[in-house]
Amino acid sequence: MNDPNYEKRRARPFVPSPVKFSEIQSVVPPYLRSKKLSRSLVYVARDVAFSALFYYLATCIDSASSLTRSTIVRSLLWVTYWYWQSIAWTGFWCLAHEAGHGNLSDHYQANYAIGFTLHTFLLVPHFAWRHTHYLHHKFTNSLERDENFVPPTRSELQLPDEQNASVKDYEELLEDAPIFVLFRLVCMQLLGFPCYMLFNTMGSRAYPKGTNHFSPNSPLFRPKDRWLIIGSDIGLLFMSAFLFWWANVAGISSVVKFYLIPYLITNHWIVMLTYLQHSDPTLPHFRSGEWNWLRGALATVDRPLLGWVGRFFLHNISHDHVAHHLFPTIPFYNQPEVTEAIKPVLKEDYNYDSTNTFYALYRSFYRCMFVEDTGGILFYKDRKGRANRAVKMVS
Repeated sequence: MNDPNYEKRRARPFVPSPVKFSEIQSVVPPYLRSKKLSRSLVYVARDVAFSALFYYLATCIDSASSLTRSTIVRSLLWVTYWYWQSIAWTGFWCLAHEAGHGNLSDHYQANYAIGFTLHTFLLVPHFAWRHTHYLHHKFTNSLERDENFVPPTRSELQLPDEQNASVKDYEELLEDAPIFVLFRLVCMQLLGFPCYMLFNTMGSRAYPKGTNHFSPNSPLFRPKDRWLIIGSDIGLLFMSAFLFWWANVAGISSVVKFYLIPYLITNHWIVMLTYLQHSDPTLPHFRSGEWNWLRGALATVDRPLLGWVGRFFLHNISHDHVAHHLFPTIPFYNQPEVTEAIKPVLKEDYNYDSTNTFYALYRSFYRCMFVEDTGGILFYKDRKGRANRAVKMVS
């Protein structure tokens, strides 16, 4: 079930890449950095049109036609709507992500407006997210300074020290019944992103308890960010007021069917793609002394998430994630060409995994449990305390 690239990478002891960023940069044509607002607006309009189409078709599901009188048929049609609408809305999130990088236009006002509008529709505080996402790119896979999916350590999980711990100790503390593992995985997928925004769940533990993405006084932000954070909050208040008005006019069931359920599934896609980009048994994390920006940028993996659907609706966000971390200001529509250009330079240091994404999600959730309290280059250890990949020491 595992992709051969994954198996080869896992079996190969990790050695930091000898490639210099100047070598990578030299093979990327300058014209790929060009940003065209007109082209970006076409993608925005296309995604909005698909979302509107899905919504319109869903309004026909409960009509009194002979086709939808069957409860089974009607249920299948609703599931179909929830799936495709969640895909379209994940596309909204991906375009807002591009706007956060300034990739939709050379004019920051256009990026601000598009990113704010699309993220607000999904109840995401755009400018707050934009700031911490910038820090994630700046300190990718740094155990001390990264912002997202920071691995817990042995001591944080209160595990016995490595010399005295037995397999039984790990099993008692980390092993759960399969149904409970699945329940926790589903909770992470549906609620993980809102919990990160609200409580900094799975974020950097350098911040105090109570840290969130909504308070303008949060330690996440600089004083100069204050008014942008307040602007994000005002947008969310307006969106919440709209949903409240909608529930009063059309009934809460309408909001649940047309918005809440696809919204939760959208959160699933967002957590899935972001979690798998950096939480993988074969990807390293670094402590200070071993971390540098290029090592962190290369510590991600490309996945053909949802195949052509991911290419079309999710705007290459998983297909070309390595290129995105190396060149985050190149627009998504040029990233496939960047990926092809850098592969011959990176060679074995280019990470790719075509393992079925849902299996890869379970694999990472099950195997990526903790890292050690010491060491400069670290790989996740599994539920039996075994390292997922070895590190080759180079003198």
